[in-house]
Amino acid sequence: MAVSPALLLFMDRNLLARKHNARFDRQRDLGWKLFGKVPLRENAQKDSKRIQKEHEDKAGSPSRPPSPKQNVRKNLDFEPLSTTALILEDRPANLPAKPAEEAQKHRQQYEEMVVQAKKRELKEAQRRKKQLEERCRVEESIGNAVLTWNNEILPNWDTMWCSRKVRDLWWQGIPPSVRGKVWSLAIGNELNITHELFDICLARAKERWRSLSTGGSEVESEDAGFSAADREASLELIKLDISRTFPNLCIFQQMLTYFAAFEVFFEENLPKLFAHFKKNNLTPDIYLIDWIFTLYSRSLPLDLACRVWDVFCRDGEEFLFRTALGILKLFEDILARMDFIHSAQFLTRLPEDLPAEEVFAAIAAIQMQSRNKKWAQVLAALQKDSREMEKGSPSLRH
Repeated sequence: MAVSPALLLFMDRNLLARKHNARFDRQRDLGWKLFGKVPLRENAQKDSKRIQKEHEDKAGSPSRPPSPKQNVRKNLDFEPLSTTALILEDRPANLPAKPAEEAQKHRQQYEEMVVQAKKRELKEAQRRKKQLEERCRVEESIGNAVLTWNNEILPNWDTMWCSRKVRDLWWQGIPPSVRGKVWSLAIGNELNITHELFDICLARAKERWRSLSTGGSEVESEDAGFSAADREASLELIKLDISRTFPNLCIFQQMLTYFAAFEVFFEENLPKLFAHFKKNNLTPDIYLIDWIFTLYSRSLPLDLACRVWDVFCRDGEEFLFRTALGILKLFEDILARMDFIHSAQFLTRLPEDLPAEEVFAAIAAIQMQSRNKKWAQVLAALQKDSREMEKGSPSLRH
């Protein structure tokens, strides 16, 4: 039987290739057996392809269509980190498979985790949406208020500032862009003080302060040469006006009348909390001094403090004490369950996230009228009683 040369050449090529591959496989198997390992499957390029595929999956490369599992994951609104790879995926091929019961249990746990995570994510999204809507509403109302103030109120300030419409807008807060102008108009300048006059008065005050300081130092230096008669004469100075001897005491005595007036309206508006404070000896000076002297700049958030200043420019000092009563009313239930220490700590360190609308709603509920007397009338009566007591006190007579 004759065989064609082409057929012989073809068979010879295939045989040589098969022998070459077999020799390479035997060498590879022998090399792995030297290390006591089973040779890896197939090629060395498969790892690089797998790495490239994983990189494209993470980077979201559009060159490869997503797998069905990826489609399922993308349909989830929220997927917690580190749960899919640990629980949902099957074990690697070189590990024993999970029992069916354990796999079902893990799948249920994973699904419960995803459900809870999605609930939290949905709740957080609703909260952010509500905040965004509230912010848009506030910005829109501020924009409308700016137009009203600039076009209607400020050009006609003398006739409109005391109208009901303006008072309502004022209560809602003056827009920051017109706040300075409104404050200047509300405070006024009844004394016609110019910048030049202010500088002159300031220079005189500084000069007087320097002269008093210099005189005091000279008196101290000459104290060593005083005779006994001089010292006896100097004791007579104590009988002078007490406001000169103790200048700060006069301010403190005036503040006591404000505290007394505050307590009158405190008892009128919040009788239960007032009785609780009295029982625990929690006096107004513990918290009011920090609130009033700083105009709430340390106690309230800046935006809320500015709203308080807005109405303070309109209503005067009465609104500062009304604000204090509003804060007490807002936290009445909480303060009624606290003792002296915790109440004092709470009132001197108010929460930082006080909502402005709730605070002003509590302030609006406070009535600054006691027995048909307003704040100014009650304060004037208490100040009159204080002056009469000072005149009748032997220690205060000249």
